[in-house]
Amino acid sequence: MRLIMFGTGPFAVPTFEALIQSPHEIAALFTRPIADSGKRRKTAENPTRDVAESAGLPVFDPMNVNDPESVEQLLKLNADLFVVCDYGQILSRDCLAASKLGGINLHGSLLPKYRGAAPINWAIFQGDPITGITIIHMTAKLDGGPCLVKAETEIGSQETAEQIEPRLAQLGVTPVLEAIEVLENWDGNSPIGQIQDPAQATRAPRLKKSDGKISWSRSAAEIVNQIRAFQPWPGTFTNWNNEKLKQPLRIIIHQATALPEQNDLSGKAPGRVVVSDGHTLIIQTGSGQISIDTVQPAGKRVMPIGDFLRGRAPAIDDLFQ
Repeated sequence: MRLIMFGTGPFAVPTFEALIQSPHEIAALFTRPIADSGKRRKTAENPTRDVAESAGLPVFDPMNVNDPESVEQLLKLNADLFVVCDYGQILSRDCLAASKLGGINLHGSLLPKYRGAAPINWAIFQGDPITGITIIHMTAKLDGGPCLVKAETEIGSQETAEQIEPRLAQLGVTPVLEAIEVLENWDGNSPIGQIQDPAQATRAPRLKKSDGKISWSRSAAEIVNQIRAFQPWPGTFTNWNNEKLKQPLRIIIHQATALPEQNDLSGKAPGRVVVSDGHTLIIQTGSGQISIDTVQPAGKRVMPIGDFLRGRAPAIDDLFQ
C-alpha cells in the first residue's frame, strides 16, 4: 500500500520506523511546523521529522492540513491510506477523502474511553489499572471511528505517564500493521471494525497548567495518581503557607506515597502538616495521608524530601493549599 504518515511527537516514532521497514511504500510525512517565536526560529523537538529526513522522505508541514492547498497536495501524492499518530491536528472529512481508504489513527487508550489529546494522563489520573491502544478507522468525529485493533497493558502502581507513553508507543506497532492489512483486504463498502458505544465515551482533554494544582480535599490515593499522571507536564503543585514566609512557596511534588487509611488518626483538616521531623513530611488529605518523597521548590532543583526539610522545614499544622 502507498501510505502517508501524519505525526509529530515521539509517540509516533516506533510506528513510523516500522512502516519505513515494512513492504509498504511511504509517500511522505506530514508534520506540525516548527514554532516561530517571532524573533528567531526555535528548534522544537520533532522526532518524526528526523526519522523522515534520515530515510530521505519528503516532509510537509502545513500550518493547517485542512486548507485547500494542503488537500490538493495530498491528492497529488495519491495515497491509499493515511496513518495518523501524535500529529496535533484534526483531519477534516475533505482531508481524509484525499486518500482511497481514508485514514487510521493510533490512539493511546482503549476507546471509547479517553477520547482526546491526553488519554494516557487521564487514565492514570482516574486510577485505571489497565490501559492500552486502539487503532481506529478515522471519521471527522474526534476519536469516534470504528475500532479495528486493540491491545492492552497493565498500569504499574508507581508508573508515571512519562514511563507508560513509550511502552504504549511500542505496543501500537504491530496493531497498526494489522489494521493496514485489514484495510488492504477491505471491499470499501461493507461494515468494518467495532462501532464505538457513545454511552461509554469519556473525555481526555488537552492538559492545562491549572490541572496540576492539588486539591487536598481529595483522597491520598487520588492525589498520588495525579502526581503520577501529570509528569513531566504540567507537574503537580501546591503552595506552602507559613507566617515566616513573605509569600506562599510553590512546590512541585514529583513523588509521594499514600499511607494506609488506618493510620489516619490526626483529626487535622486537609492540607495540614501532620509530621515534619527533618526526615519525613506527611500531609493530611480528605481521606488518608500522604508522605512526600521528592519535591522541587520554586526556583530550585528536584530533591529528596530530607534535603528540603534540612532547609526551611514546614512546621506541624502549616497549611498546603
